[in-house]
Amino acid sequence: MHRNYTAISEFRLLNRRTLIECPNPSPYLQVNVSLKSSLSDEEYVKVTVNGVSRPSDHDWVAMISPSHSNVENCPLNELLYAQTGDLSTLPLLCHYPVKAIYTSNDPDYLSCNKKQCKKYGNGKCLVSTCSGTLTFHVINIRTDIEFVLFGGGFETPCVLRRSGPINFANPKKPLYGHLSSVDSTGSSVRLTWVSGDKESQQVQYGNGKTQTSEVTTFSQDNMCSSSVLPSPAKDFGWHDPGFIHSAVMKGLKPSSTFSYRYGSNSAGWSKQIQFRTPPAGGSDELKFVAYGDMGKAPRDSSAEHYIQPGSLSVIKATADEVDSKNVDSVFHIGDISYATGFLVEWDFFLHQISPVASRVSYMTAIGNHERDYISSGSVYITPDSGGECGIPYETYFPMPTPAKDKPWYSIEQASVHFIVISTEHDWSENSEQYAWMKKDMASVDRSKTPWLIFMGHRPMYSSGGILSVDDNFVKEVEPLLLANKVDLVLFGHVHNYERTCSVYQQKCMAMPTKDKSGIDIYDHRNYSAPVQAVIGMAGFSLDKFPNGVKTWSISRFSEFGYLRGHATKKDLTLEVSFHAQF
Repeated sequence: MHRNYTAISEFRLLNRRTLIECPNPSPYLQVNVSLKSSLSDEEYVKVTVNGVSRPSDHDWVAMISPSHSNVENCPLNELLYAQTGDLSTLPLLCHYPVKAIYTSNDPDYLSCNKKQCKKYGNGKCLVSTCSGTLTFHVINIRTDIEFVLFGGGFETPCVLRRSGPINFANPKKPLYGHLSSVDSTGSSVRLTWVSGDKESQQVQYGNGKTQTSEVTTFSQDNMCSSSVLPSPAKDFGWHDPGFIHSAVMKGLKPSSTFSYRYGSNSAGWSKQIQFRTPPAGGSDELKFVAYGDMGKAPRDSSAEHYIQPGSLSVIKATADEVDSKNVDSVFHIGDISYATGFLVEWDFFLHQISPVASRVSYMTAIGNHERDYISSGSVYITPDSGGECGIPYETYFPMPTPAKDKPWYSIEQASVHFIVISTEHDWSENSEQYAWMKKDMASVDRSKTPWLIFMGHRPMYSSGGILSVDDNFVKEVEPLLLANKVDLVLFGHVHNYERTCSVYQQKCMAMPTKDKSGIDIYDHRNYSAPVQAVIGMAGFSLDKFPNGVKTWSISRFSEFGYLRGHATKKDLTLEVSFHAQF
């Protein structure tokens, strides 16, 4: 069962492997790390394995953190690893590696092109060994790291040698700042960042303005678990998140450019960053990007717990749009980092989106991989969040929601009223969220914001099959969309792009016409039903379409990309930008 959620590769089952004794390890083995000093906030670290007697394609190097993590057997914890789906005995690691690279990634390793003589006799080399060098992309995750050489591959691993602890130069450094809107005025923007420092810090912005941060965090005890199937977040996937700082920059002008920096004299300061405020609700023009299911991918050749291969190309393309001043805000509608209980991966995701999220408002919706877990209050009881239960998500991405664990909200930007819901919380007719949706949609002033866009994670329409769509969700919520004349509905969850006709109850109520350029035109002056689109193609491995085509399905692409929107009070123009993975 777990393979369907969070265990596809050999690497991701490491915690269920028996740690064997390495046969005849070389007495000359060393793991050397080329550093002039302590680790900076981001660098590519060269790790060299020396003194190898017999190079094998099963040799690999893991990066672990913190350095005191136990990489020995944990036989007494056998039940703690049942969620990895492998019921063999004797789990390997008490703590999961951050990443790992096979030593054979160095082309000179297996061929032993880099020989070193370790013992001489009578002027001749009696014992020679081999070496290999790997490059790891390392970012500041606050806790110290160590590189560990294993033999035996991911299937039958054994520990050969450790490098020794390596510290970050400034584990308190304020990092990974990202912006979000707090209301529809465009004059207040929230900045959230991560630091190893629990003391309040500041954001300095505009012409001498300052706001002091509120500080929060979460602990291992806050993670969800089960007495039958304890979660990765509760045990071997845990990583200390440090402290999450948040401050609201006030007194800004909408649709304008400002600069800011954040931090403190004791913990250090970020660089100066320019950002653009979103347009005020009721104004005319908005340029936005929307996507779902991004996650992250390594910037080296490493294996990691969960890799979304298209994420780097999509975030790079989005950053280029921001550079070109083509984006006022971004909407990421669920399945955010895919950390799924392996908490260090939130740091890597925040680092990845920083070129975008530090410069424009980055609004989010919760997805199954952030929230769902058994007996946690989610609609669906799959272990998709790995025990996170929405806690890291809501801490890293504070949205203008009614309360904690009620992750739904609406916001207006220019001529658009956005409604963002949680498909993972109760949406039935008698629920709190349903009542909120009904009230919010009914309150929209269409003379002020003529466009109404509805967003969430799980779709109402997808050619992906019955597992992609919950008919109960459609039955309960779709009538609200029609009754309130919702123009556009955006969902993720399915990893491709698909757009419908003007659809209601599986029937096309109206079809688009084509203009002279071949662009589909939906005339909502004569409203018939919402247009729905799946946009879950921002990173996760793509889903193919079945052979049969539904009558309501107008456009289908299984490619990585994102949706680009341009709204005025007269028109809402939508384009899809596709980008091959790096």
